[in-house]
Amino acid sequence: MPSILSLLVREQIRLIKPILKKMSISAARTFQDVLGELGTKLVAGRVAFETVQTDRFEACFAIPHDEKDARRVILYLHGGAYVAGNMKYARGFAGILADKLQQRVMSVAYRLAPEYQFPAALEDALSAYEHLLGCGWSACDISFVGESAGGGLIYCLCLKIKQLGLPLPAALVSISPWADLTLGGYSYTVNAGKDPSLSEEVLREHAAAYADGKQQDPLVSPIFGDLSGLPPSLLLAGGDELLLSDSATLANRLKESGCQCEFTVEEGMWHVYVLFSIPEARAALDKIARFLDSNTCEES
Repeated sequence: MPSILSLLVREQIRLIKPILKKMSISAARTFQDVLGELGTKLVAGRVAFETVQTDRFEACFAIPHDEKDARRVILYLHGGAYVAGNMKYARGFAGILADKLQQRVMSVAYRLAPEYQFPAALEDALSAYEHLLGCGWSACDISFVGESAGGGLIYCLCLKIKQLGLPLPAALVSISPWADLTLGGYSYTVNAGKDPSLSEEVLREHAAAYADGKQQDPLVSPIFGDLSGLPPSLLLAGGDELLLSDSATLANRLKESGCQCEFTVEEGMWHVYVLFSIPEARAALDKIARFLDSNTCEES
């Protein structure tokens, strides 16, 4: 049963859904920046932010003051349907992750559509991973965390890493992943009247803006790719979200491919509920911390 606080937050989200649906991409970017700045303020005094120099995109480290193991690092890829999510937004949840997990987090403000279509976001994610490897981190000390579009992008990144013959990271955490940009899953119908924030119409527009007809490419929609050999995964989704079937299908494909996958559906919750200050989100962050602590790998 959802908490009283989560029910109140859900209702607030539902009330602004008509506004979100009509937002231009520019307005959506501004809105997400505001949300990110709120997240940054929540960890003020406990997390420091350090800019990472790159050629094409912005990136930064969120470094907790009580960092428990400087050898480990998280690469975090944000959501925003590939059209929104600047560094102000990316830093918000990165700071919360760093504070909660006591680990350094690299957040990446990858290039956005429609100005930069596929494979720009993937190229930037790959560059960020290569940056970490080049700085001396072992792949076994790197974990990927992503939410929404970023939750699908971490799997696209793993598929690209496999193609290139690079070492894979130790673990993957995906929160409400957008893993099927064809929007072909059952939940787009079943949860159409339940999801308080997402609109299929808007998602289709953003998918077209990013993928430009390549929605079935595994490097866009990882459910269509060969997922064998990927590291252990933790998938978290809300029971009422439009993208629930993306998570469910991805979890099934991972298991069918012989990958270790833990899939948790929080009933009554909405898209990326983990990003909100509610009891269910705090419990999810605890689960993420335990998962990452229990999934490390050794160099082959």
